[in-house]
Amino acid sequence: MPNRIFTERETMRIKCPYCGERDAQEFAYLGAADLARPDPEAEDASEAFYEYAYLRDNPAGILAELWYHVAGCHAWLRVERDTRSHVIHSVAYASAPSEAGD
Repeated sequence: MPNRIFTERETMRIKCPYCGERDAQEFAYLGAADLARPDPEAEDASEAFYEYAYLRDNPAGILAELWYHVAGCHAWLRVERDTRSHVIHSVAYASAPSEAGD
């Protein structure tokens, strides 16, 4: 599928592994999937938490993101999306059931 920009009449669609393809309005966006919380015991914890909370990268290109399926199966998903065109390259559960303790 070639990259393209969505128009006002089109919406981004996410293919949930459980529910199938759904409109992006059914999901809540959390942010980058690889964001690591700083160590609160570190010497520079105050500065690190400020950067963690307020100074985020905004890359142009493919980004791994976390999305929550609010109006569906309530699963957390890891979505690889091109931020320039909103074309989705892959969707998977954020963690395998064995990793989540299920």
